[in-house]
Amino acid sequence: MRTALPTFAATAATVAILYFARDVFLPLAIAVLLTFALAPIVSWLRRLGVPKLPAVIACVIAAFAVVSIFSFVVATQVAQVAENVPTYQANIVEKIRSLKESGSGNGIIERLGRVVERIGQEIDKPEGPAANTSPEPAPARQQPLLVEVFNPEKPIELLKNLISPLIGPLATAGLVIVVVIFMLLEREDLRDRFIRLVGYGDLNRTTEALQDAGSRVGQYLLMQLVVNVTYGVPIAIGLWALGIPNALLWGLLSIVLRFVPYIGPAIAMILPLFLALAVSPGWSLVLWAAALFLVMELIINNVVEPWLYGSRTGLSPLAIIVSAIFWTWLWGPVGLVLSTPLTVCLVVLGKHVPQFEFLEVLFGNEPVLDPKERLYQRLLSGDSDEPTDQAEEMLETIYLADFYSQVAIPALLLGERDRARGAMNDEQRLRVAGSARMLVSNLEEIAREEAEEEDDDETAADEGGNGEIDLPDGTGRSVLCIGGRGDLDDAAVTMLAQVLSVQGADTATASHADAEPSRIRDLPLEGRDTVVVGFLNADSLNHGRFLVRRLKRTRPSLRVGVVLWSDQLPNRDADELASELNADFIAFDLAGAAEGALANTPAVPPKAAKRMVRRRAPAKRKASGKAKATM
Repeated sequence: MRTALPTFAATAATVAILYFARDVFLPLAIAVLLTFALAPIVSWLRRLGVPKLPAVIACVIAAFAVVSIFSFVVATQVAQVAENVPTYQANIVEKIRSLKESGSGNGIIERLGRVVERIGQEIDKPEGPAANTSPEPAPARQQPLLVEVFNPEKPIELLKNLISPLIGPLATAGLVIVVVIFMLLEREDLRDRFIRLVGYGDLNRTTEALQDAGSRVGQYLLMQLVVNVTYGVPIAIGLWALGIPNALLWGLLSIVLRFVPYIGPAIAMILPLFLALAVSPGWSLVLWAAALFLVMELIINNVVEPWLYGSRTGLSPLAIIVSAIFWTWLWGPVGLVLSTPLTVCLVVLGKHVPQFEFLEVLFGNEPVLDPKERLYQRLLSGDSDEPTDQAEEMLETIYLADFYSQVAIPALLLGERDRARGAMNDEQRLRVAGSARMLVSNLEEIAREEAEEEDDDETAADEGGNGEIDLPDGTGRSVLCIGGRGDLDDAAVTMLAQVLSVQGADTATASHADAEPSRIRDLPLEGRDTVVVGFLNADSLNHGRFLVRRLKRTRPSLRVGVVLWSDQLPNRDADELASELNADFIAFDLAGAAEGALANTPAVPPKAAKRMVRRRAPAKRKASGKAKATM
């Protein structure tokens, strides 16, 4: 709480400053992002031999010329649309009437049609006092004459009224141009000053942060511009071919709005579709326009963007939506367009500055939990469906044995550590164990598929193929896997048994309760070659020693191995530890357990139990001798 409150207060103060001083920070933000975008072009011109100042000036002039032409064309097209809107009113009313006639008598469509008609009547009604609603006819009144007062403006006032609305945008554009030029000219000096200000003690991290921010934001802006142009130009051509007015406007808006992922393309599509609805009396034009947008989205999302993979932002989809809402509230429509690159800068800041790590956690698309931690959290929730989905996703690239060894059993180790330190109650332990066993059951089909692949690999190897297998062949071997001391141990050996069955062994499992001294003779040991006992707790060596002794006494020819899943015994020699426990083998991971269980070696004979022999103490023997002498 001591650290969270100052961080929250600093964040709130920063947001307040950005909001109330947006007239200052908005041009600076635009200038910084344009600097990121234009810096690679300036560097390319410098490599061609163009001096620094001409390269910067030419690049900035070209960029702002394109922006100015773009803005002029958009403004002209918007004015044309505004002038033509009244001409589309009849088509809209006709479509509402056709929907009303095709709908039910008292449905929503009919009510909507009445509302539209009523609005049209109110618009057409002349201004003035309300009409007399009494049944008697109102006396005729003389219509007043319309008088227009003409007050000619002076040329200076007319020019002032024309220029005043443009002063703000032109001043902002001029400020952005000046800042961009100086940032591009002093880029190296600004970088050094930033390093000296915030990261002089850690030059490596600060330099990496600057390079990451520059490359990620610059690459995103340039590649996204290429993608948007590839999207907007065919849209404009297609809408023009369909006969939709102002097709150039909708293509240009598609280019701009597509800088806002997920939201932008939808907004860019709604306006042309509405115009197609208003222009044509039928419905075919709307359907063709919708098909055009759908086809272009499929091409861009599945062909162009994967090809230009540099447009990836490193943001999660939810973060993109939330950032669009936040920056729109903060800085209006311009903030909507700048939302993604600005949030990318925040993620880069959180990645390289420890104080802002929460930004990367909130907005980044990288997993914040290891696979084993994610699986453990799902198992704690008691839902076996999500762990199964996670496992199936990972099993598309790795084998079942690798998943159990690298993810599932380490997740059970996390549960065992929580149980050992008292952070897990009995209900949670049973829930985790039950979910883990259900996960193994859900992966049984994948295990059978891998077993068939193992058979194919063996056939290819016999025919001279190159079939390498990581684990030994278990054909003809019969193994019983027993949980050591708890329910989590039972779940772990269930995973081991499934891996052994994939290798062709005949496997069975038994719980830790079945290995109690009173029930150990009821274990299905008949016909078994090997028994493997698994422990997740590193402090179970004594229990393992007693369990190995009981099993070997029950059947001396049985091979008994112990697998200690814990990684807390790195310095213990496996052979020495096996001799100490009188076990045939000791393993510390799934691969070692499988190799030991499927090995065709004779069983280690059980050791004779050491019995304590009572002897008299020397002092007592001496005392008894003196007594005899006295007698």
